[in-house]
Formats: sequence, structure tokens, C-alpha cells
Amino acid sequence: MRGLLVVNPQATATTARVRDVLVHALADLIDLDVVPTDHAGHARELAAAARRDGWDVVVTFGGDGTINEVVNGLLADGPGPDVPALATVPGGSGNVFARALGLPADPVEATGQLLDAVRDKRIRHIGLGRANGQWFTINAGFGVDAEVIAAMEQLRREGHQATPARYLATAVRQMLFRTDRREPALSLHRPGVPPVEGIFAAFVQNTTPWTYFGAVPIEPCPRASFDTGLDVFALRSLGLAAIARYARRMVTASPAGSTRQGLAVLHDQTGFEVRATRDVAYQIDGDAHGPTRSVRFESMPAALRTFV
Repeated sequence: MRGLLVVNPQATATTARVRDVLVHALADLIDLDVVPTDHAGHARELAAAARRDGWDVVVTFGGDGTINEVVNGLLADGPGPDVPALATVPGGSGNVFARALGLPADPVEATGQLLDAVRDKRIRHIGLGRANGQWFTINAGFGVDAEVIAAMEQLRREGHQATPARYLATAVRQMLFRTDRREPALSLHRPGVPPVEGIFAAFVQNTTPWTYFGAVPIEPCPRASFDTGLDVFALRSLGLAAIARYARRMVTASPAGSTRQGLAVLHDQTGFEVRATRDVAYQIDGDAHGPTRSVRFESMPAALRTFV
């Protein structure tokens, strides 16, 4: 079996020592080439080349952003039998994709599980999402959550670490003082049904949880799964009482306190479009994009093979 190990040396937990353990452990099962990424988009380029060259597996050692780049490289020409299988070892701060697959958060333990999966040829076919043509594995969003991510990216560029406490403070500051909480800009459109109007933000999940706050899973749509379509959590109010209800639901995975006026939740959707009356930011797997006036979301069943 020929494999490529894509390492993001800038990710939180990708130390040289753990990388060496990973390479040594996989050497008996995979003829492995190791390539560290050195620029934005490099992981995508490497994955696309691995498909063209007929490799069997691409292993990522990094965070969710590295996985997103690799998936977009592997599927640049769409799904097919020539797409290498994906394997991942968590090396970032959140590692939502790996944990949603049932992998341990510890990279050494995850390597052990990966070895068993490769040895036993344990493969899972998972569904993915697409947002304006770009693949995503975990989630995407249009509105407030993307604004928070863009603010966090600016803080990281200024040298601040992306801790859970800083993320929470940034989210609170963005929602209370910087976002327009009176005039919603978004509407959600599906074929054959009336649109959902008056939306401030649309959280779109391909799996659950949406993210983690430290060790606590944040689950707006706890039924989201790699085996179903996309789930949507659309905020229709940003009043303080509504925000408190959203926070309770996300942390407890409970629908308690929800109202049709304040929240629209959709499960197992094959496709829909979210439109904006002004330029609004959107995000894909935790990376900020936009601003734009429209995002088309699609569910793509069984689009990728993964070792689990």
C-alpha cells in the first residue's frame, strides 16, 4: 500500500516526536512518503497529486483545516473509485472531524487505532457537504458564526492563541456589539416550500458535534451525521434571552426553550440556498470566506472513504 503523510507543522499538536512515532508505526503497513506543508493550499495540492499518481491512502497529521484542504484536493475532480482513502491523526486544537469519526483525541492512541483499521481494512464511506462548490467535512455557516471566525483569524494573525476562553470572549463581543442584531439579512430557500425569512445566521452541520468548547461538545443539531444529509440551525433572533436559549440547547443537545419565532431547525437536507440582502461572511470547516450574497449548500452521500 502506497501512502502519503501530509503534516502541518504549524498545527497545535504536530510535534516532531509524535510525527516520528507515527511514521515508524505506519512503516510496516504503508510505503509512506512524508511531506510537511509550507504554504496555504499546499495540502490540497499534495492530495490532488496523490490521486493523479494512483496512491492508495493519504494520511493527515494536523487540524481540521489540513483535513479540509486534503479532502478538497482528493475530490477536486469529484468522487470516484480512483480517490485514495483518507486516514487522519489529530494534530490540531479541536480535531472535530477525527473525534466525530470516533478516533481518540490523543495522537498516539489515534495512531494505534489507525494501524488496526489499516491492518483490518476497516473502511467507512462518509457523506460530505459542499458550499458554493467547496467541500466541507464538519460544518459551514453563513452569518454570525463566520464573523466570529474571521475575528478569531485576525487575532491569530496578531499573535494571540486561539484558546476556548478567547473564542468565547470573541463570540460574545461580536454578537453583542458588532453584529447588526435588529435587521436580519438572510433567508433560506428550498425547492417547493416557502422560504424561511428573517435569519441572522445559518449553522450547517455535516456531522455532530458542531465544535468543542474545551472538552465539551457543542451540538446545535445533535442528529447530524456522516450518514445523513445536512442539518441547519438558523437563528431568527439575537436578543439576549434568545442567545441564552441557543447556548443552553447547544451545550445540552436539548430542544427545550426553542420557538419558531426565534429558531428554525432542519434535519437531513439534500440541498438549499441561503441568500443575503447585503454582503455577509461565510465559513467552511472553520476557515473564513466571503463576504458574499448567496451560498448554495449540497449534501453528497458516501463521497469519501476513510479508515476508522
